[in-house]
Amino acid sequence: MVRIYGNRSLKTLAGLSTRPTAARVREAVFHRWRHQLSGCHWLDLCAGSGSMGAEALCRDAAIVCGIEQSGKACQVIRQNWQPLTRSGQQLQIIRGDVVKMIAKLQGQSFDLIYFDPPYGSELYESVLGAIATHQLLKPTGELAVEHNPKQGFTLTPPTLEVCHTQTYGNTALTFFQLACGL
Repeated sequence: MVRIYGNRSLKTLAGLSTRPTAARVREAVFHRWRHQLSGCHWLDLCAGSGSMGAEALCRDAAIVCGIEQSGKACQVIRQNWQPLTRSGQQLQIIRGDVVKMIAKLQGQSFDLIYFDPPYGSELYESVLGAIATHQLLKPTGELAVEHNPKQGFTLTPPTLEVCHTQTYGNTALTFFQLACGL
């Protein structure tokens, strides 16, 4: 069980198939983005239990979209997000491979994107590239990537630049914005 903003509890899958973002990491992300949340378009990649999207809903995001490969996790995300949704908020939960499903979002853009894949996966570079290729990040938006602190980003697309990195024990967050002039 995970607790989010307003002391609300969320369901999680049993076992280690998903790894909910730690409370202090969630707190850091939402503190950094506190002035950008109201009315934002939020994209949650490798959404797991949907805890980040749930927090965004509680903090007045207008649109929350999540991509998750596991069918069971998508069911949990629906159960977690639907009770939090207020009039005017829109939800979209997409089941499938994150790299393939990102292409289906072409034409949409997001103010805030949160990407939390399995740490040992090969997804980082391909997903960052797909976000850039499909222009999913708004010009004033920001992308946060959760990763192992020992892992860096050597092949960041030229359209994205690192603007901040912070480490919280075994978790690091790297924040990206569109490169200047784009």
